[in-house]
Amino acid sequence: MDRRQKIMCAGLLGSAVVVIITFYLGGCAGQKPIEQEQSSQQTVVLVESQAGPNEAELQREITVRIDAEETGEAISPYVYGQFIEHLGRCIYGGIWAEMLEDRKFYYAVGSEGSAWKVVGDSNNIDMVRDNPYAGEHTPRVEVSGQSACGIAQGGLGLVKGNRYEGRVILLVEGTVKVDVSLVWGQGESGRETVSIDAPKGEYVKIPIRFVAGGESNEGRLEIVGQGEGTFRIGTASLMPGDNVEGMRADVLAILKELGAPMYRWPGGNFVSGYDWRDGIGERDRRPPRINLAWSGLESDDFGIDEFMTFCRLVGAEPAVTVNTGFGDSYSAAQEVKYANSSPETAAGRLRAANGHREPYKVKWWFVGNEMWGNWQLGYMQLKQYVIKHNLFAEAMHKADPSIKLIGVGDIGEWSIGMLTKCADNMDLISEHFYCDQKKDLAEHVRQIRENVEKKVAAHRDYRSRLKTLQGRDIDIALDEWNYWYGKQIFGQLGNRYFLRDALGIAEGLHEMYRNSDIVAMANYAQTVNVLGAIKTTKTEAAFETTGLVLKMYREHYGQVPVKVQWDANAIDVAAAWTKDKGALTIGVVNPAQRECELILDLKGAKIQGDGRIWRIAGEDPMAYNEPGKEPKVVIEEKAVSGVSNKLTVPGYSASIFELVVE
Repeated sequence: MDRRQKIMCAGLLGSAVVVIITFYLGGCAGQKPIEQEQSSQQTVVLVESQAGPNEAELQREITVRIDAEETGEAISPYVYGQFIEHLGRCIYGGIWAEMLEDRKFYYAVGSEGSAWKVVGDSNNIDMVRDNPYAGEHTPRVEVSGQSACGIAQGGLGLVKGNRYEGRVILLVEGTVKVDVSLVWGQGESGRETVSIDAPKGEYVKIPIRFVAGGESNEGRLEIVGQGEGTFRIGTASLMPGDNVEGMRADVLAILKELGAPMYRWPGGNFVSGYDWRDGIGERDRRPPRINLAWSGLESDDFGIDEFMTFCRLVGAEPAVTVNTGFGDSYSAAQEVKYANSSPETAAGRLRAANGHREPYKVKWWFVGNEMWGNWQLGYMQLKQYVIKHNLFAEAMHKADPSIKLIGVGDIGEWSIGMLTKCADNMDLISEHFYCDQKKDLAEHVRQIRENVEKKVAAHRDYRSRLKTLQGRDIDIALDEWNYWYGKQIFGQLGNRYFLRDALGIAEGLHEMYRNSDIVAMANYAQTVNVLGAIKTTKTEAAFETTGLVLKMYREHYGQVPVKVQWDANAIDVAAAWTKDKGALTIGVVNPAQRECELILDLKGAKIQGDGRIWRIAGEDPMAYNEPGKEPKVVIEEKAVSGVSNKLTVPGYSASIFELVVE
């Protein structure tokens, strides 16, 4: 049986059915079964893809048989989850609205690593370690007479007419007046200045507000003093005035559209060197650190409380990863208590003191990240790690018995070892994969589906033969999956995505739908800039092609899969009922240039004739979107009527047909 003759997941509810179909330049012809497995949920046949036909050999008409009465297990909404990590411009320079780098002065002002430059005589600035405001040292500026001296940071993106707000924390000694200026052009007309006559002898927080009088991608913030004496700059901060609790308003708006039901945080490799306690308390006092996993600076401005705020703002459920690299089980348990304990407990009182009285009630906790990889901080052999996982799991469950745990997996020896030694201490098991680019378009698109298929096949095998899994199901969390290739245009790992990548992401979703009985969660990695579904500049944000296809499927694909079969050289079909079972949705991804026509052979439902189509399509599979410019790839929507049994699918497209049924 062809691998595409399986239950295709989508939602089944109400009187409509949703079907999704994916087309390929190659793949279906000449396929052979390689393995058949029986589970308690359904029978699945997997096949190995062989070389497909060329464009001229593709069928123009393809019969698709849909049995709407034969349904699979409902698709988990968590397959539309996202993943954010402290890496590149995902959080800082993406989600978080802070415009200044190294705002707590980890590096000495004017040094090679510092984003700050000296204004005036560099001999008048030193870094002092006595009474630093944050971290290990604080810049002190000595001034004398009328010569201004201080610091400045450039490279700021400013929009004419927009408000900017922030603060500086100063300790002044002597008769020093400090001027803070936002600069967008030349001369006095190209800047706005706030003059500060601060109290003497102690750190004081001074608010600053500006309105940009011009456009600039090289704006500058200056902090300079005149008079007699010294002043210290504890920290500085500058954000757009429309920030929402510290988040970029434009990015939040797009993330709300994306509508991911869950976010995994803070890593990723980052978490194995992260102490969550560095990210709580007064934000300006939190210590700056080096990001041990990815290099660069970690300001600790975005900690667990900010993550919970972020999830509330975008309407998503939080999932937290604990540090099993350099971390310890006590710290992980304390993090659980901080997040979930009553405000009457010690951990709850600490959370309340930080401004968050009510427990966050975090359900999902990832116990470590990729501990099978020798690049991981704290990496250890499997025989040692299974002991560590169990210690963490037991401590975390003791802190809150209601939480659900996700163990670190990687198919092969590692996943087998975890499922053998740790099955009693996990609810799901994690799997990751990333795909490189392929020259052949069909091959490039289908590799996402093939990687999902590979993970699923392995875990079905484990279920059938591991004694520790008898009578229990530990489902898969594909908590990192995506393409990873190309130039780093949007910062570290900030590659661009094209229409062809969106088609591959759609195919990956199809394979998850087809295996809804075992794929319980998936987290696209990562959401913003870093391999992101959304890309930003300093002042603009936009959907990537991959973000659009994730949004389209989450909004319009069904929930309960139905059985689909077809005879074709180059298609992949998935079908599902909508929640109210009032419509059937059919999704189509066609990486071929030629259009196809689907001839529907529908059993168990009758098409009324009306419906809607949502589609991402283009004449160029390398089309892409650019922040601040008119998008080349969009979701098109239109109503259809008079549909009988024939659907037309254009080339280079991903489509969802929603057909009303009687």
